[in-house]
Amino acid sequence: MSARDLYQELILDHARNPQNFGELEHASAHSHRENISCGDTIDLYLLIEDGRVAEVRFDGQGCALSTASASMMTEAIKGKSLDEVQQLTNHFRSYISGEADDLDAELEDFEAFQGVRQLPARVKCVTLPWVTLADLLGQMGE
Repeated sequence: MSARDLYQELILDHARNPQNFGELEHASAHSHRENISCGDTIDLYLLIEDGRVAEVRFDGQGCALSTASASMMTEAIKGKSLDEVQQLTNHFRSYISGEADDLDAELEDFEAFQGVRQLPARVKCVTLPWVTLADLLGQMGE
């Protein structure tokens, strides 16, 4: 099986069986975003305890890329400090936009989205969860 096939399988697995899907009662922060160009929506919930992401969940409707990205993102940030989450967010957004060529080891599974970098309309699908997370981090810093 080629790397491309493995990446496609990873994306499909997360799209079919998203991790951390559903609302989170007693969330410390919540944000809702929409991708008006394709209709994807996401609600992202964070529970912050002692400056760390104790729990993270997402809800909404989206394409396979958006759902897989949200599922993988929630797995990547759980347990991280807010500073670490901000760094991961910045790094992923730089990578998917083509500004950075490689990913941190913590985000290596996100190489599955490498092919999307050439498709600007699909980049919006993959980045929707990350933009929503950046909004939440900004709200919490206010």
